[in-house]
Amino acid sequence: MAKKQAPDNNKLIVENRRARYDYSIEDVLECGIILMGSEVKALRNGSANIAESYVDIENGELWLINSYVSLYTQAQNFGHEERRRRKLLVSKKQISKLWQAKGRQAMTIVALKMYFNDKGKVKLLIGTAKGKKQSDKRETEKKRDWNRQKSRLLRDHS
Repeated sequence: MAKKQAPDNNKLIVENRRARYDYSIEDVLECGIILMGSEVKALRNGSANIAESYVDIENGELWLINSYVSLYTQAQNFGHEERRRRKLLVSKKQISKLWQAKGRQAMTIVALKMYFNDKGKVKLLIGTAKGKKQSDKRETEKKRDWNRQKSRLLRDHS
């Protein structure tokens, strides 16, 4: 009898592409997230947004604030709030490291990606980041354009 292969569940739910433009990401961390059943069902449909969300530390706990998970239509009676605060699951050591980065170095903690891992659990990739100035944003845009042009030239001449 042949072995059954496990399905590839590393499915990206939502990505905060704006964060890489507005911030310079210093360090990334994968963390779990506490969700209700209706939220997980809605995430399987892919209806979420973390573009305006951020992470805050309160009473030694990490909280994801201002993230949007739409309502699941089949669970209207026992549904959830769309923009409720969601607790993140990380170790105390990691929380203290994030606290130090936020306090001393004046960094922001932003949500980068939300996805399902191999076991089907929802994971959130967060990053400590510093805000970019307008000149830094223009500089990264110029570098990106130059790399595109360079790759086009190399591809056309090959």
